[in-house]
Parts: sequence; C-alpha cells; structure tokens
Amino acid sequence: MVTSTKIHRQHDSMGAVCKSYYQLTKPRIIPLLLITTAASMWIASEGRVDLPKLFITLLGGTLAAASAQTLNCIYDQDIDYEMLRTRARPIPAGKVQPRHALIFALVLGVLSFTLFAAFINVLSGCLALSGIVFYMLIYTHWLKRHTAQNIVIGGAAGSIPPLVGWAAVTGDLSWTPWVLFALIFLWTPPHFWALALMIKDDYAQVNVPMLPVIAGEEKTVSQIWYYSLLVVPFSLLLVYPLHQLGILYLTIAMVLGGQFLVKAWQLKQAPGDRDLARGLFKFSIFYLMLLCLAMVIDSLPVTHQLVAQMETLLLG
Repeated sequence: MVTSTKIHRQHDSMGAVCKSYYQLTKPRIIPLLLITTAASMWIASEGRVDLPKLFITLLGGTLAAASAQTLNCIYDQDIDYEMLRTRARPIPAGKVQPRHALIFALVLGVLSFTLFAAFINVLSGCLALSGIVFYMLIYTHWLKRHTAQNIVIGGAAGSIPPLVGWAAVTGDLSWTPWVLFALIFLWTPPHFWALALMIKDDYAQVNVPMLPVIAGEEKTVSQIWYYSLLVVPFSLLLVYPLHQLGILYLTIAMVLGGQFLVKAWQLKQAPGDRDLARGLFKFSIFYLMLLCLAMVIDSLPVTHQLVAQMETLLLG
C-alpha cells in the first residue's frame, strides 16, 4: 500500500529538479527495452527499417517506459523509504512530491500514445499503453508484494516492446513477435532472480516475497537453471521453423546461449556465491543486447548477400 513519507525539500536549481524527475524514470532500465524494440523492427522490415519511424517508435517507447517506472516509484515509495539502497530516490528523499510525480507520469503516458497513434498506428500505441497498465496493475499492485512468482508473470510487461516494434512496422502481429515476446519472458526470471540473490536481504527487510526470500537460494538457482534451459532453444526458433534469421544469427545465438548455460550451471553448483550471481546478472544483460544486435545484422540485405557469396564459394 502506498504511504506518503511526508518529507518535502526544496531543490537548489532547475537542473536539480530536472535531474530528480529524470531519476524517477529509472533510465538505466529503458535502453534494454528499446534494443528489443529496435531488433523487432529490423526483422519485421527485413533489414530496411524506416529511420523516422524507428526514431518515433523508440521515442514513444521511451515515454511509455518512463511513465511506467514513474508510477512504480509512486506506488513503491513506502518500501523505497525503508530500504537503504532506494531511500535516496526522488520521492522518499522528498525531492518530488507524489502528486507531481503522478502528473508527470500521466503526461508521459499520454504523449507516448499520442505519438504512436498520430505518426505510427493505433495498435502500437495500444500495446505500449498495455505495457504500462500491466506493469502497474498486474506486477506492481497485484503480484510484487503477494507472490514469489511475481517476476515470472510480471515479466510479460517487459516483453511487450518487441510487439510494439513489430506492430509499428507491419500494423499487425504474426508468430515472430510472439516468439520474441516469449524469449524475453523466459529470459526475465534468470536475469531478475540473479539480481534478487544479490539483494535478497533488502527484499526481506520490506517483506517483498521474492523467490530467494521465500524459497531460499537453492530453489532459486534451480529455477534459474530451468528457465535458462528454455531461453536458449527459444532463441533458435527465429531460425527454424520461422526462417526469419540465418546462419550468422544462429552462430552467435548458440555461442551466447552456451555461455548463458555455463554461468547458470556454475551458479546452480554454488547457490550462495553472490559473485556468481552478479556475473550471471551482468552477462544476462550482455546476452540480450548482443542477441538483439545479431538479429539486426542478420536481417540486413548486405548480410544476406555476403552469406550467399560465401555459400557459393564454399560449394564451388
């Protein structure tokens, strides 16, 4: 339940005000969402993405994600105030009042939908809006404080950007964006639970039932391993049976997937090793970024030409 900290402080400058509102959006989270959006757009356009459309879609996605994160900061201000790690955030620190943050979040959300509806299409705007609603109502309000499976179901919110990107290009949704959705959905638990293992004491302090707090470290790393085993084959579905990507992507996906499994297995053998958990968490970000980059490069017409030339040379 949201409770006000009743702390109000004055900023020293307009720059400090802007910085506080910027921090409300949790900007470090947003680039990864945009990368998955862009990768989906490149695949949908077969490597010939329209740059103005890309820019507007990424801007609209940024505004939607910023709106969702700001609403999350408002809702979680009570637990943010209790944890030392988050006490310096703008609302618990008294730098931004909750009602002002709410206005900011609503403006961001309206701007996002307006951009999509006016310059892209209504479907992409509705999908971006659904991400905000799902993140707040399903994950933040319903799941986060009530079940250890919070991040599993709640991960659907972070899996929506590829749907937005695909819809922005094609105006509809086929099997490919749903495979991308599923890939990120399955990637989220290993990624987030690795972080949760590192900061489980913080979650325990504010009674947030993250899996390491409720089930312990051994159960958590076992779940990380099982989900990792699903992530890797799902990443290959884009090659077969969907035939959206080719040999370059396949090679990179297999190498990255092998490393992902190695790190997940190492953590499974030493559940209490926070350095291994940190290593998996950092690599999971690296994994998704490089995988999306491989999607972009593989989709380019020049890549297709080079691969065809190489095949001709090899086959004589």
